[in-house]
Amino acid sequence: MKPTKALILFLAPLALAACSSDPEWADPEAHEKTMELQERYAPLLVGTWHVERIGEKQRYFEKLTFSDSRNDIVGSRGTFSGLRKWQTRQLVTINGEERYTDWQDVEGENGTFTGTWQLVWERNSSEGDGRNILSLSASFDDETTLSQLYYNAYSLYATLYGLTDTTLCFSGGFVHNGENDDTVFTRGDAEPSF
Repeated sequence: MKPTKALILFLAPLALAACSSDPEWADPEAHEKTMELQERYAPLLVGTWHVERIGEKQRYFEKLTFSDSRNDIVGSRGTFSGLRKWQTRQLVTINGEERYTDWQDVEGENGTFTGTWQLVWERNSSEGDGRNILSLSASFDDETTLSQLYYNAYSLYATLYGLTDTTLCFSGGFVHNGENDDTVFTRGDAEPSF
């Protein structure tokens, strides 16, 4: 056997051993924490959640139903559907007397929608620690008006503050009713009371 053939036969197993199908993560800790987050909280998220707040000038109801997730190399992703009902009214003065107007739907903010969700852990570069993220992206199902045609019901990338058997709490959203100005949903199927 010629020396070049022997060298190729010797090096081939080494080259194959060096190749791996496992991805190399830019931030292995973030990937590991994302997978832990998915394992711990994705099963809790699945189900139906709702929130309703009624004030003098605004009333709001929202229901979210999260489906089982599918696991892939990045983490779990799932689908969700929702229903939103949002109305406002104004305090006006008529003949010197203050009255509320009739309730009106907030334009482009009512109806059903579908989309996708994902839980990820993200490193907070300014503080050096990290946070759990609930990412929701959805569009209204009935895109009959021009304003809804390109409008998302959700484009939310929010910090997940709490998830238990009975409550779902994340930063932002439309209704702020928690200590940290968070949106707090309750588990269970419900319909708006208005």
